[in-house]
Amino acid sequence: MLSIKGLNKSFGENEILKKIDLNIEKGKVIAILGPSGSGKTTLLRCLNALEIPNRGILSFDDFTIDFSKKHKPADLLRLRRKSGMVFQAYHLFPHRTVLQNVMEGPVKVQKRNKEEVKKEAVQLLKKVGLEEKMDLYPFQLSGGQQQRVGIARALAIKPELMLFDEPTSALDPELVGEVLKVMKDLANEGWTMVVVTHEVKFAQDVADEVVLIDGGVIVEQGPPDQIFSAPKEERTKQFLNRILNPV
Repeated sequence: MLSIKGLNKSFGENEILKKIDLNIEKGKVIAILGPSGSGKTTLLRCLNALEIPNRGILSFDDFTIDFSKKHKPADLLRLRRKSGMVFQAYHLFPHRTVLQNVMEGPVKVQKRNKEEVKKEAVQLLKKVGLEEKMDLYPFQLSGGQQQRVGIARALAIKPELMLFDEPTSALDPELVGEVLKVMKDLANEGWTMVVVTHEVKFAQDVADEVVLIDGGVIVEQGPPDQIFSAPKEERTKQFLNRILNPV
């Protein structure tokens, strides 16, 4: 579905990503782990051109962008339309209701029929357990509810790929479960997902593949059983020990 080859991203002289190679298969869930500042979020943002790589090739089924060559704005727009992004902070429009937030992308960006979009938006809110909240405003919701609205909003544009940037990191611990449940349901429905997360249990239970990034490179990748039970790289062992056995 999505092939990433030789992806590099720098901010000034600071090289954040260094020749990242990764394949994402349709219907698979990829969990990306790593310490703070390792490049996880930058990689995720490069996948839908919120950050523009300096070099590297992204091949997404029916088209390819080579960032080492000149690319057209239309190519970036095409890439962005392939994926839906769920952010750490919810980024909901405060002056719009829950329903209006979910409808915004399909109506304003995709120029789709408003009544058709409304029906789909109601169903998406039902999917994330918030149908009864559709007329409320973001300030009237808990953090977990706002994040679930964010997931419904990302789904509303009918993406081929769902990207999650530490979607539970801003939540109180008691609200984390409700967001992870929605994500698990999406995985069970066959959505292709790339999830930057610190939720190790989620990675163990839901991911098809776990990728550890440190210092802008992929240190190790493989199925959860292998990564968590028998990691090959010493850096992976150190990282997991620090997470699983905090002082």
